[in-house]
Amino acid sequence: MHIREETSEDVFAVRELITAAFGGTMEAELVDSIRQRGVHIISLVAVQDEDVVGYVLFSPVHIETRHELPVMGLGPVAVLPFFQKQGIGRALIKAGLEKCYVGGEKAVVVLGDAAYYTRFGFKPAHSFGIKSIYEAPPENFMVMELEENTLAGVTGIARYQQEFEEF
Repeated sequence: MHIREETSEDVFAVRELITAAFGGTMEAELVDSIRQRGVHIISLVAVQDEDVVGYVLFSPVHIETRHELPVMGLGPVAVLPFFQKQGIGRALIKAGLEKCYVGGEKAVVVLGDAAYYTRFGFKPAHSFGIKSIYEAPPENFMVMELEENTLAGVTGIARYQQEFEEF
């Protein structure tokens, strides 16, 4: 298995993969919409034997604060059901976090399972004074500083791309 950037030839396979992983089309439509709008994204696929078996998206997030800070949001991450529990999602997330760091992003936020994402170093965002616009238990909205002390003094509400609010 290897990880690479998504290409235009992967779009159909990624759509099918996300639909299979989530059991519906909502997340696939979200990814399609963000991709079509042309915002800066990090979009990676995991490929095994020429087949796309995993996918992760990182897209810009704006924290409503007095500081301008390059932040990305992690999600969705999807792996074909047959290939789940083999470390593919973990590898995609790690590769994406590295791309965020190399690309100059200062932090990454995620809304998800705290037990899973804390393994990567994510911490509850509320401990930094950052809140989500979504109703979710506070421990499920997390942030990771990619550069130490980046979030010192940063408080506010994190807003994902408009497509997240539409779905």
